[in-house]
Amino acid sequence: MVHHIVMWKFKPEIEEERKPELKKAMKENLCSLVGKVPGLLTVDFIEQPLPSSTHDIALVTTLANAEDIAAYAVHPAHTAVADTYIRPFVTERACLDYE
Repeated sequence: MVHHIVMWKFKPEIEEERKPELKKAMKENLCSLVGKVPGLLTVDFIEQPLPSSTHDIALVTTLANAEDIAAYAVHPAHTAVADTYIRPFVTERACLDYE
């Protein structure tokens, strides 16, 4: 089993009042990938980090094995969610994968 953690900051031009609706859409769509992407076992979306955090939101996933991370990255369902609900609104992506 492997874990894939990604953190982002919102782009500076994203208004504060818009962030709750964006977070909701991100969470719903990322969580919907379980069962659609082979090897993706769990998805947790962190939308309320502690004030000491350096990023605004995070994705914590569990996958069956390390090879599944590469397959997840290019899976059409994942890229559609990322291109529609994530990438247009975020910057400063950080990623950590571990077993």
